[in-house]
Amino acid sequence: MMVRRTWLAAAAGVMVLAGAGGAVAQRQSALNSLNAVERGQWQLRDGEGAVRGICLRNPSTLLQLRHWGAQCEHFVVENGGTSATIRYTCPGRGHGRTSITVETAHTVVIDTSGIVDGAPFSEQYEARRVGQCQ
Repeated sequence: MMVRRTWLAAAAGVMVLAGAGGAVAQRQSALNSLNAVERGQWQLRDGEGAVRGICLRNPSTLLQLRHWGAQCEHFVVENGGTSATIRYTCPGRGHGRTSITVETAHTVVIDTSGIVDGAPFSEQYEARRVGQCQ
């Protein structure tokens, strides 16, 4: 009986490690749709018409707009040619889910929701490249 329990515990540990390794591998791989997004100065317009500008050096920063700069773990839900969806968790800050649709290299639609610092959020943005970063 003891041997069987040990074997089951070992098998469960291998499954957990294999699952973690798969998540790390997925997180590290590039999202196909973001490869087409050009770097530069972008304007993000939210659903209420408010506009903010960002210098986009790495398109993957669009994945966690409300957790900007936080160290988060990403899990890829969908990785298509023109769209992607990720779930992410930021220890001590919250979590989110972001879907991005790349319409052109200069136009992206972002739908993001989750919890940031204990408060819920749900936002939609239309992002457009407007030139080079200053």
